[in-house]
Amino acid sequence: MSFFEIVLLAIGLSMDSLAVSVTSGAIIKKFTGGQVIRIAGVLAFFQALFTLTGYLLGFGFLKLIEAFDHWIAFILLAYLGGKMIMDSLKGKDEEEKMDPLCLKTLCGLGIATSIDALAVGISLALMQASLPMITLTIAVVTFLFSAFGVCFGGRVGDKMDFKLDLIGGLILIGIGIKILVEHLFFA
Repeated sequence: MSFFEIVLLAIGLSMDSLAVSVTSGAIIKKFTGGQVIRIAGVLAFFQALFTLTGYLLGFGFLKLIEAFDHWIAFILLAYLGGKMIMDSLKGKDEEEKMDPLCLKTLCGLGIATSIDALAVGISLALMQASLPMITLTIAVVTFLFSAFGVCFGGRVGDKMDFKLDLIGGLILIGIGIKILVEHLFFA
């Protein structure tokens, strides 16, 4: 997996966190640097943790499923991407009286936005990808996107409606198709 592909994967995974961050910024409106770091840090931590956990779970199954691992990666990424797209089309309202600065709420958001990273971690293990570089890249990209999201949401988030989940879902499906095509036609 090239660095460009890793960055695209990280961007795709960070779209849920970005959407939550924009909403959090819109709720907080006047935020401090510490609040931005807290929100972005927790979201990035869970993305990295779930990627690592998924990788470790997937690595244990590697020898058993090498012959069809590309199908598993494709199905997981297509499912998650499709779920993100469906959620974005349903127009779920994330602003329902949540307090994004409450640690319990923030951890819940971190876990909810990182479930896809668990499945991606399993897929990465099946591909025998380099875990440290990918995990670090996912954490850094998620942190940066989330920090931007809080700042953006605080300034204009309540005035605009972006479909960030839709974009993230399309990226994950695209990566799944690429993995499948590479293994079926170029391996």
